[in-house]
Amino acid sequence: MNMIREKSSARGGKTSVSNKTTQFYPAPTLPGYVPCSDLFTLRPHHPELCFHRPASTAMSNEWTSAENRDAFPPEPAMRSQYRRILKSIQQQEIAFTLPGLLSVCEDVAPQTIEKVVETLCREGWLFRQYQTTADKEELVYLQWLKARHLFPIDQWIDNQLEGNQIRKSPLEQRPRERLVRHGAAELRTGELLAILIRTGRTGESAVQAGERIATRFANDLHRLPQYGLRELKDISSAISEPAYCQIMAGIELGRRIALELQQRGQDKIRIVSADAAAEYCRQLFARLAIDGRQEEFHIVTLDTKNQPISSHRITVGTLDASLVHPREVFRPAIRDAASSMILVHNHPSGDPTPSREDLQVTRQLERAGDVMGIRILDHIIVADDVALSIRQWEQNREH
Repeated sequence: MNMIREKSSARGGKTSVSNKTTQFYPAPTLPGYVPCSDLFTLRPHHPELCFHRPASTAMSNEWTSAENRDAFPPEPAMRSQYRRILKSIQQQEIAFTLPGLLSVCEDVAPQTIEKVVETLCREGWLFRQYQTTADKEELVYLQWLKARHLFPIDQWIDNQLEGNQIRKSPLEQRPRERLVRHGAAELRTGELLAILIRTGRTGESAVQAGERIATRFANDLHRLPQYGLRELKDISSAISEPAYCQIMAGIELGRRIALELQQRGQDKIRIVSADAAAEYCRQLFARLAIDGRQEEFHIVTLDTKNQPISSHRITVGTLDASLVHPREVFRPAIRDAASSMILVHNHPSGDPTPSREDLQVTRQLERAGDVMGIRILDHIIVADDVALSIRQWEQNREH
């Protein structure tokens, strides 16, 4: 398509355009006006699309503070504004510009117009074309990529405002109603997440957000707690701060219940070997092994029958003999009236191989245990889904 611009002069704040010229010229710079920052192209037979945005407006906060402070009004008004924008775009047979669209829809907030254009480009309805003038100025204009008369205005607006909102779904398909009727175990992971997310955003419902996250973590659901708010928001725009907090709180509550059930079932476990100690710690400290971002040092206290009494976190940070003081380690063991204990710490790197510092700490605490009369049964390192016994590791090295 041949886009033509001629040298212009200011006439009552507008730019005059001729249909006769065939040479490109730089965009005019008019007193008190600045070029629009985004799309900037002229249509010879539509001079109204050549308006510039006044400098006083483009360089101030009026677009967001005064007349457009309510850029995204309530749904009925937003529906009307979307229809106005889309009808204006649908009338364009050939190329058009964002500045021109802004001038045609003067009563609609610029943010809303820009959002609609960006969404249509992303969905493949519109596309941008670029041309460079003789002065190397880049001109950008928009065109329909698909047949404009096939564009479903009402359906598109419904999707932007409501998406697949839960309230629009049949009652028997809504996650909360399904949970009440059939129980939480019958719900898909995406539905459980949708209940925690609660509300969606324009163009994406809570159900869509839940399914999107469930798909992303289909084979790595245990990795979900490691993701922060920004990372989850990159997956779904419906993840707000409250939604993120609800997801993480739900995960943590489930973990605590699972841990309590696990501990109740293990009340009579006896740890009589290195393998038993490693397996017990692998299960008990699974969260630390997978989610731990830095090293943590814990102990598991045991009674005279080598049955677990309790577990205690002692320090957080790189394991070092100068940081793990025997006084801090043995205080909870004395309080539990423990006969022995197991030392436990994690390797965030995922490699459970003991370091020199790990061995030094083990020796130091073993000596202190001999003095205190509380024996150190073993030192277990957990990393990912592996638990390594230092006592067994040393025996294997000797052989």
